[in-house]
Amino acid sequence: MSHASDNVVIGKIGAPHGVKGWVKIHSFTQQQDGVFSYQPWVVGERTVEVEQWRVQGNAFVAKLVDVDSREAVDALKNFEIEVAATLLPDLGEDEFYWRDLKGMRVVNLSGYDLGLVQEVFNTGANDVLQVKANPKDAFGQRERLIPFVFDQVINKVDTEEKVITVDWDPGF
Repeated sequence: MSHASDNVVIGKIGAPHGVKGWVKIHSFTQQQDGVFSYQPWVVGERTVEVEQWRVQGNAFVAKLVDVDSREAVDALKNFEIEVAATLLPDLGEDEFYWRDLKGMRVVNLSGYDLGLVQEVFNTGANDVLQVKANPKDAFGQRERLIPFVFDQVINKVDTEEKVITVDWDPGF
């Protein structure tokens, strides 16, 4: 169930680039330059628009409207870039956003409750579910890191029931 007021994190503001208000941008979108397709950005308490952007080495730099100095960039540094969820394309039947996985229950094929998804992150090799185990976990686990790899580990993601079924040994 999504709310119209929901924001989605699509990137992060990095270090200043030069002295004229340009800033490094870390993109979390699948197409790296997709971060610039959705605007305005919500950064901390501010709403900002991108005046222009370009590729710089293996990263992006952007000039934000009314951010004209290194000091102005410093005030935004390390903030997440959010956009209204309504700006993002509607998803197909078996698609979901990472944020939708947070809080979902993770169970293995034999029905063992492995815990709740705390975070989803990318290791470079693949996406990983960080699952916080129940306090009384029978295997003494506090958390599990489960590779988010369909067919090998991930069996089913049920967004209605908020359950992810995995082929995973609870001892790990």
